[in-house]
Amino acid sequence: MGVSAQAIAAANGITNPSLIFVGQRLVIPAPGTYAAPAVAQPAPAAAPTLAIGKQIVVDLSDQMIYAFENGILLNSTRVSTGTAATPTLVGDFRIYVKYASTTMSGPGYYLPGVPYTMYYDRGYGIHGTYWHNNFGTPMSHGCVNLPTDVAQWFFNWAPVGTPVHVQW
Repeated sequence: MGVSAQAIAAANGITNPSLIFVGQRLVIPAPGTYAAPAVAQPAPAAAPTLAIGKQIVVDLSDQMIYAFENGILLNSTRVSTGTAATPTLVGDFRIYVKYASTTMSGPGYYLPGVPYTMYYDRGYGIHGTYWHNNFGTPMSHGCVNLPTDVAQWFFNWAPVGTPVHVQW
């Protein structure tokens, strides 16, 4: 008690408290103890390319994914996308199939039970990731890796047919 909403938002790097989502973990500072760190402001969120309906935007330059509905940002998080050797495709796509759990494999990897997978182009998908926690660093085989809890949110929010825009 006695901790302001501004202190909680500042302690968690939240610039818009309206974007807090269910299941999000927050740091609650002790009353009167939090001083915002002197750090550069994060880059602004990628903009949607659609003003009507739902859209997922993946920004490879900042390793972020954004969920927009009618042009309003609802959720975002750091991701891990493809490496230079196995890049994530840039362009406009649509989610064509969703699996609560699926097996993924290829040269040098076999991953059973990949959670909350949404394929948007051939074998390229957005999905939860249990094998690493290094989000913000490109390290996938071309897919968009999310923390599993956030992948579940995107999976539940985005129906088949949701546009996916991948950009630099």
